[in-house]
Amino acid sequence: MKDYTLSYKGTSLHYRIGGKGGTLLLLHGFTETQDIWNDFSSELSQEYRVVTVDLPGHGESGCIGEVHTMELMAECVKSVLDDAGITNCVMIGHSMGGYVTLSFAGKYPEMLKGLGLFHSSALADTDEAKVNRTKVIEFIRMNHTSFITTFIPDLFAPQNRECFKKEIEELVQAAKKMPPHSIIAAQEGMKDRTDRTDILKQATFPVLFIAGKLDSRIPFDKLMQQAALPDDAVILSMGDVAHMGYIESRDKTLFAVKCFLQGIYNK
Repeated sequence: MKDYTLSYKGTSLHYRIGGKGGTLLLLHGFTETQDIWNDFSSELSQEYRVVTVDLPGHGESGCIGEVHTMELMAECVKSVLDDAGITNCVMIGHSMGGYVTLSFAGKYPEMLKGLGLFHSSALADTDEAKVNRTKVIEFIRMNHTSFITTFIPDLFAPQNRECFKKEIEELVQAAKKMPPHSIIAAQEGMKDRTDRTDILKQATFPVLFIAGKLDSRIPFDKLMQQAALPDDAVILSMGDVAHMGYIESRDKTLFAVKCFLQGIYNK
């Protein structure tokens, strides 16, 4: 994978590209970086062109404002694709990255050959969830390090936390490098996001859903209701996984992505 830097609204966006073939763009989630996809990229770039991005305020990409809306992040992704000369791709996003993917699909559906929600959802926050995010933002302002050290382990199923202790610590250390205002900007953007189930209903491309039955962030039953909306949907449901399937069940999730890509590019 080769590193690139793009100037955008007074700051920089960082992304990587590797491999040849049909394009897959992978988006990370909240407090993550494009590094979470290193393992996937290494494998998938043997057959496809893989693009990963540090979303605004994450990794090596700069913070753009006090609120990083999903629409703003989607525009950043569009700028990356334009900079790389890519006109269409399959886009898969983990968690917050899925929200960004849906926002991108709402504005540039003609650029998508497929869409993936990797432990993500098309629903907006409920009123209760918005109140909770406001409380979280206050907590981050007081002590963002404490927030990170409690938030990230909770994304894993309880029985998986000891097994993936090393991976959890790596995620915690990477997230600690984020300044509080960047963490808050992403939280504010997620709090303000709109319902995008219309994207799923109107999709002219296949949609991949990767779901964990133990996921406390994305309720499994509500995600299965969303999976019924597209005309062409592929579902990976895992009973022993929470929100971090790319770690908790690496082989299954990687295989699901491979099969999804083969169904699109290798017809």
